[in-house]
Amino acid sequence: MTIKLYDLVGEDKSKPFSPHCWKVKMAIAHKGLEFESVPTSFVDIDKMENGGFSTVPLIRHGKNLVHESFEIALYLRNSYPDVGDRLFHGEGGIALSRFVESWTLTQLHTWIAGWAILDIHNMLDDENKVYFRESREKRAGKTLEEFVSNREDSIPELVKILNAMNLMLKKQPFIGGRYPRYADYIVFGAFQWLRVVSGLHMIPKGTRMLEWLERMLDLHDGLGRSVPQANT
Repeated sequence: MTIKLYDLVGEDKSKPFSPHCWKVKMAIAHKGLEFESVPTSFVDIDKMENGGFSTVPLIRHGKNLVHESFEIALYLRNSYPDVGDRLFHGEGGIALSRFVESWTLTQLHTWIAGWAILDIHNMLDDENKVYFRESREKRAGKTLEEFVSNREDSIPELVKILNAMNLMLKKQPFIGGRYPRYADYIVFGAFQWLRVVSGLHMIPKGTRMLEWLERMLDLHDGLGRSVPQANT
């Protein structure tokens, strides 16, 4: 049974960019399952499945609706224990993945949002641009242009954030060890978001993290490479 995934897009529906949706796509592919993407804009999110949801990802699988990326990963694990490869190394793997998610949200996502917020706006159609600008400027208390005016100065902060990951990758090819696990997809989602929206030119060349990202982009018949890198 094909999984229906509501997937965040801008004006170009062939370039989905939500980090949380990318986690789910990689997790579904990891289990060897098929999915159908439903392109969904910001202003259409509250219309998904007759309303009641304010964020993506959301999947429909038969009669089941599952919301939020980690819950979807657990649903896949529990629904298909003997299909494909394991997303987690047992209960301990789930707990450690929650830590990775917290680190990614508070460190990587915070930095990426500050860098990419205007690039995201520029990917949207006119209706979504109005919504995005009004909601984000109200939240930030400044214009999108002011938000990114000195973004190049934040590159050293990103390098510092990546130190722990680069150190870990000296010992193993993936966060999950010899093979990728859901923890890898959590971090991959963040960098795929940045890659699709803004590109990766701000990350120093030759870092282990970039080597890891190349391995991640190659997974599942190059699923991540199905969307090109931005040239901003």
